[in-house]
Amino acid sequence: MATVFRKTYTKPLPANAEVLTRKGERCARYVDAKGRTRVVKMTTGKDGTERIIVEAATYTAKYRNGAGLVVEKATGCRSKDGANSVLKQLTDRAEKVRAGVLTQGEDAAANHQHTPLAEHFDAYQEHQKIKDNAPRRISMVRARLNRLADECGFRRLADFNTSAVERWLALRQSEDMSAATRNGYRESLIGFGNWCCRTNRLTQNVLADLPRADQKADPRRQRRALTEAELIRLLRIARLRPLAERGREKVELPQDERQGRKTWKRAPLTWDSIDVAAERGRLVLRERPQCIAELERLGRERALIYKTLVLTGLRTGELASLTVGQLELGATVAYAELAAADEKNREGSDIALRADLANDLRKWLADELSRLQSEARLRVGHPVPLRLPSDIPVFNVPDGMARILDRDLKAAGISKRDERGRTVDVHALRHSYGTLLSKGGVPPRTVMAAMRHSSLDLTMNVYTDPKLLDVVGALDVLPLLPLDADDREAECLAATGTEDVTGDALAPMLAPNLGNGSISGTTADKNTDPALPDAHTDAAHVSDCGRKRKPPLSPADNDGQEKRVIGLEPTTFTLAT
Repeated sequence: MATVFRKTYTKPLPANAEVLTRKGERCARYVDAKGRTRVVKMTTGKDGTERIIVEAATYTAKYRNGAGLVVEKATGCRSKDGANSVLKQLTDRAEKVRAGVLTQGEDAAANHQHTPLAEHFDAYQEHQKIKDNAPRRISMVRARLNRLADECGFRRLADFNTSAVERWLALRQSEDMSAATRNGYRESLIGFGNWCCRTNRLTQNVLADLPRADQKADPRRQRRALTEAELIRLLRIARLRPLAERGREKVELPQDERQGRKTWKRAPLTWDSIDVAAERGRLVLRERPQCIAELERLGRERALIYKTLVLTGLRTGELASLTVGQLELGATVAYAELAAADEKNREGSDIALRADLANDLRKWLADELSRLQSEARLRVGHPVPLRLPSDIPVFNVPDGMARILDRDLKAAGISKRDERGRTVDVHALRHSYGTLLSKGGVPPRTVMAAMRHSSLDLTMNVYTDPKLLDVVGALDVLPLLPLDADDREAECLAATGTEDVTGDALAPMLAPNLGNGSISGTTADKNTDPALPDAHTDAAHVSDCGRKRKPPLSPADNDGQEKRVIGLEPTTFTLAT
């Protein structure tokens, strides 16, 4: 049954071919690309055209595999002896499968060992597309796999080995590649290996044990959250800067900085000068009111983009994908419906919108509709739209958003990098969202849900900036522990109920704050209610040891005191645009 043969296939009749008859069969004689005269048989194609029958240059093996199926496999050999040698290897392997020495999975994996690696990469890329992975991620993974294959010398699956990849990672580390980037290459390669195992291309993933770099020991891009004051400054700068750029003053360059005719430059925009620059811009463009309106619209859009990112926690790509039809601004609680295909975790979510942000979006969309209607009226015969198309983006998020933010930060006087080396970029606005929620007393589990995280550790340790949390205020609830207290003073401290007071005060601070359990950016009101008695200054409640004791509270007073500690009366910060 087992044999080797050369397959035949058909080709169009060459233009210089001469048709003749030999031994009763129609043949074609022609000169091939190498200048050799060839005589081959002819046939008629399915479309009725004349075609020639050509024999393959290499042999194909035909045999019965371990499952008992007749299969054909290319040997890649031009000689019959070499093809028979390959055929023997295939039949021997089939006998081992039938005898139980090899499994069918091992037999299937052996068929893929010498397939070019690029073909496996192509199949893996198609698999990722079927999974509906983001196109950007698919191209990134393919680029990483190509680089690893080229620089590690991998040409076939049989070439995969851990040592070569470890040497490559060590070399990249010596070139100062970050731990996070090295882990990205590692994860792409391991993911490809796992897919090869699932598709019987490999019997085991030999790369699964690649060591993972410690990203905590090698942080490169640590982001910090912006404070409320910084956010307000940022929004104001973003709103005015497009117009203020047209009104920047000219300043002369020092002699040592002049180059040819370049003797002046534009003065940089600052927090103190931006109002004057914006007015000067209006004066410069006074004869072009349409340009002024467009620049003001651009500034308003940028400020609203920043505000939306801070008050929703959306990623930049997610915000750019939002269309008018995905906004539900007329509902009892306004929200944005984020499609699963546009979300990082591919689940789809409804993003709650705070009332002031929803109002800003309503005004923005109303102005956009008015603008489109005005443009339509200027076109003869063009219908005037009654509403915005549901498929147009809510915002035009520019590709150079990072560069725009850097210029806004500089003009606002906000440091790009703090004293600890942490930076502010577009994604830092999402960090600000998580930090402000935690600072406002929102329970960690609620913050985790609002940020759409899969783990609480990510929310608390990565997206919460401890520098902005009131850690010093939290220390005030700890007990007094004097080092020189004698036995009587220790008894008095216990008698005053210090331990009980500490426990009662600490519990509400660490327990979920139901009053501030909102994702709308609330901060606890720390002002003391003057109508409540001050337990720390009432001299009538001082113990014999000189310690001040809290008076017993009536049910009404106790309710008010509890509100003051837990913070059930939140104040809302507003990012005005």
